[in-house]
Amino acid sequence: MGENTSFWESLIYAHPMCTSWKQEAEGSIYHLASILFVVGFMGGSGFFGLLYVFSLLGLGFLCSSVWAWLDVCAADIFSWNFVLFAICFVQFIYVTYQVRSVAFDREFQELYSALFQPLGISLTVYRKIVLCCDAEVITLEKEHCYAMQGKTPIDKLSLLVSGRIRVTVDGEFLHYIFPLQFLDSPEWDSLRPTEEGIFQVTLTAETDCRYVAWRRKKLYLLFAKHRFISRLFSILIGSDIAEKLYALNDRVHVGQGFRYDIRLPNFYHVALPETPPVQLSHHHLQRGSPRRKPSGVTNCGSFLSP
Repeated sequence: MGENTSFWESLIYAHPMCTSWKQEAEGSIYHLASILFVVGFMGGSGFFGLLYVFSLLGLGFLCSSVWAWLDVCAADIFSWNFVLFAICFVQFIYVTYQVRSVAFDREFQELYSALFQPLGISLTVYRKIVLCCDAEVITLEKEHCYAMQGKTPIDKLSLLVSGRIRVTVDGEFLHYIFPLQFLDSPEWDSLRPTEEGIFQVTLTAETDCRYVAWRRKKLYLLFAKHRFISRLFSILIGSDIAEKLYALNDRVHVGQGFRYDIRLPNFYHVALPETPPVQLSHHHLQRGSPRRKPSGVTNCGSFLSP
């Protein structure tokens, strides 16, 4: 105990106390280094935040090294600050290399800016998603089919990057698919990972289209490794299906001014505000693709068959 006391006493009292302070201020290089430290520690997170922090801290340590070499003439102060400058410089180069390694082609960069970046998805996570589709954007020429009703197997999940896709069933138009929408989200959601199925609609390119496709098995392996990506796609697919449901809802009309609302399948909503809604006498709801069109709807009391 006595040895510990003497150690702390020697540490505190070994050097004389400051009885007088220097009247003159340190040089401008010292103050520049302090300003760089203050500004540098205000950096954010992510790759670009790290680049900001390491660049300013590195310049601050470099200024401190110059100050120690020219003004203080202290080799130990110069050595420590120069070592810290070298560490920041190496970290800056390493982060720069990481940023370059997650660079993408123009279409993938635009897709990230439009869809994934607003959700707070980092570039490293997005890189895993891009690698899962082999970083390939597929072209679909005008009037060529992406899927044919009753023939094409459901073996992938695709996202439209540019162009417009027309969805039909039995030759009857249902709705369009626009950029940043999935081509086959209802089919994806209707099957379990171990199930197989075929398209119940035909998807035809109205213009030259470009899309990104993830193979079903490969995407499920990615989901198993990264639960966050699985939840992300679940949200995106659910939102996409909801948009398609509303698109179908806008097209389903019945006679005598009545309008069928797919959100409330038990009721017709009347276009005229003074006419009360009438409840259907029968209701039939089958789980399946939201692209299924109600057929045989002719009047207020009609029976809906999917």
